[in-house]
Amino acid sequence: MDQQTRTDIHDSRDRLAKDMRTVVDDAEQLLRVGAQGTGEVVAEARGKLQQSLASAKAAIVRLERGAVDRAQAAGRATDSYVRENPWQAIAAGAAVGALLGVLLARRK
Repeated sequence: MDQQTRTDIHDSRDRLAKDMRTVVDDAEQLLRVGAQGTGEVVAEARGKLQQSLASAKAAIVRLERGAVDRAQAAGRATDSYVRENPWQAIAAGAAVGALLGVLLARRK
């Protein structure tokens, strides 16, 4: 994974965390206002909460798209490597299988 991808993931995670904190803060405010506020104040707090939820949902969708794009790119790179180096891929698979077999046999 390159440095730019790591930076993008970190930034997206930070934005999502900030959006989730905002949603929680707005929900708490709505609960406080709902207990003692007028209809207009409650409606305003509800609108703010809906905006925060929409922002958080958009951030989650962006993260999901990024994860899917990265997984697809990794899949394409793996497919390309296996097609170009079939015997190395078979050897690597056999080595991983043997290692897992040894580790699982030790557990018993």
